[in-house]
Order: sequence, then C-alpha cells, then structure tokens
Amino acid sequence: MDTRTALALRDIEALFRPFQHRKISLTTRLVMAPMTRNFALNGMPTPDMADYYRRRAENELGLIITEGSVIDDPAAAADPDTPRFFGGSALRAWKHICRSVHATNCKIIPQLWHVGMARPMDGSAPHPQYEPIGPSGIHPVTLRQLTAPMSHSRIQEVIASFARAAANARRLGFDGVEIQGAHGFLVDQFLWEATNRRTDEYGGDLPRRVRFATEVVQAIRKAVGRYFPILFRLSQWKIEHYHARLAHTPEELAQIVLPLSEAGVDIFDCSTQYYDTAEFPGSPRTLAGWVRRITGKPVIAVGAVGVEKTQLTRLWEMLSAGELDLIAIGRALLADHEWARKKHLGLESGITAFTPHALGRLI
Repeated sequence: MDTRTALALRDIEALFRPFQHRKISLTTRLVMAPMTRNFALNGMPTPDMADYYRRRAENELGLIITEGSVIDDPAAAADPDTPRFFGGSALRAWKHICRSVHATNCKIIPQLWHVGMARPMDGSAPHPQYEPIGPSGIHPVTLRQLTAPMSHSRIQEVIASFARAAANARRLGFDGVEIQGAHGFLVDQFLWEATNRRTDEYGGDLPRRVRFATEVVQAIRKAVGRYFPILFRLSQWKIEHYHARLAHTPEELAQIVLPLSEAGVDIFDCSTQYYDTAEFPGSPRTLAGWVRRITGKPVIAVGAVGVEKTQLTRLWEMLSAGELDLIAIGRALLADHEWARKKHLGLESGITAFTPHALGRLI
C-alpha cells in the first residue's frame, strides 16, 4: 500500500468514527443536511418521505436533520406542501418516519422552522388571512418594509410555538431538535441588522438582536428538559444575499453564539457556501472553527460537500485540528442515497453525481 492510498484510507475512516456527546451518540460523523423541497401533501408527511429518509439512514449516516418543518404559528409556512410539525395526523406521520429511521443505526431530529417575512403575500400560503411577520416587517430579499413590526404578544406566541414543537419531538421519540436560525428566515431576521430595525429590547446592537433567538432556545430547553439535544443552524449568508454578514469579527460572532450557548444550544450547525472557507481576514479558521473555539461546543460544518470534488484530506485535517466535529452532506445525498456507503468503500465511480434534476425528485 503506497503512502497516498494509506492517507486516503485514514481520511475516509476519520469520517466514519463514532461521535460521542453526553446527550447524543452517533455511529459516524456524517450528517444529512436539512433540505426542504415541499413534498408533503398539504403539510402532511407522506410514506414516500419515510422511505426517502430510511434509504439514507441505512447507508452509514450518523444523523439525519429533516427538512424544515413549520411550527404551529399560522404565519409560519410559505408553501402549503411544506411539512408541518403539529396536528395529530401530521405528528403520527412524523412518528412513523422517526421509527423507520430508528430501525437502522441512524439518529434523526426535526428542523423547526418559521419563515417569517419570507412568506408570500399573494394568498398562496396556508392561512392566507395572516400576513407575514418579522421583527420589523422587512422582506429578507427585497429589504423593503411590507408589514408592521411584530408586537410583543406575537413574539411571545411564536416562542411558545417553537417550544410546543420541540416538546412534541421529544414525545414522538426524536433524538433532538434543530432551530432554523439561518438563511434569512424568522429567527435570522431578528439577528440580521438589515431586517431588524427595532429600537426596543429585541433590536439595535447585537446583544439585543440575539435576544429573540436566545428566548426561543430557553423556551425549548424548559419544554424538553436538560438532556434533550438542541441544535441551532447559523449562517452569515442569506438567500440572495450571499455576502451578508451578522458578524464582521470573531468578537462580534462571540456576541451571538455565547448567549445562544448559555441559553442551551448543544451543537451549532454552521452553514456556509463552502465548508472550508476562511471566515474572517487574517485567519484560515472557518465559521464552524470559530464557533467551536468561542463556545467550546461541538459544531457541524456544511457547504458543498460531495457536490464538487471534496478533498477527504482536508476534512481529516479539519477534524484533527478541532475545526469541526461533524460534516453535513446536502445535495450529494439527493442524487445518491448511498453516497456515504460508496465513499466509505471507495466506490467513487459508482456515485451518482448531483444535477439540478435531483431537486425535483424524492428518491
């Protein structure tokens, strides 16, 4: 065996080592990233969705984070076919999905979602009588104000909705929950200065803009207890604003992630366009690496793994250097549900490459 072959085998095996945490243990370091494509029928998870997740769970993933699933606030969804995480029928369907994944060695958690101002105003969303809501009523793409800022009572209602969804996840047997706090949706709209122009305790400087997110985490922690894992998805970039920044320095990043960590986040899911891109000038450290260094909490890195030619050596280096604990795969798993197993076995030529066509199929 030559040196290059030995190095490649070492790199691959690093990704398939168990991950041990006091609240969750995973058989491998590979995570299925949440990818919402609206295949639920009027918000109801389907048997095809159960098969979709099970097929991937059977192929050496450690954890599945489900597609974004909306909480029971009437303004939470943007599309009628986004799965909902409330209501007896929908929750029974999610319980079937959870049990299907648990028939393998894989764990599964739902991503809890509120789209905020990303909800359309044309009547196409569920409960069309409800306008979109956000910290300042500002659309996350156009950055135009469309509605009035959220009232304090609406803020508290949404926080309670997140907590109810998390409590349901625990009751159904899921292995944790993830808060969608990224990409310009509601929680992120509070974090981002461009969409949060409030002057009360929920807006202004970073410590006040992070208050809504920390209160969501605190409410979930109270609802699920001390030992149920809470993940938080964080991003600098937003949909159609790829150069947006919540934090321009590590010190500003600390003002976001330390309060979230103290509120009860156990693992941070750090979404970037490319998982190994340096986050701040003057250092090669990635967003995941900075969050891990600042908080001491485990991190998931995600961004184009498997879509372009991923250098396994780089992943191994980042694992060894403490830049990441888990690596999430997104689009590559849409194209080939056996991606992880084929990678482990060195069956590169047998991997089905991602193309945009995969976005329109549930296979």
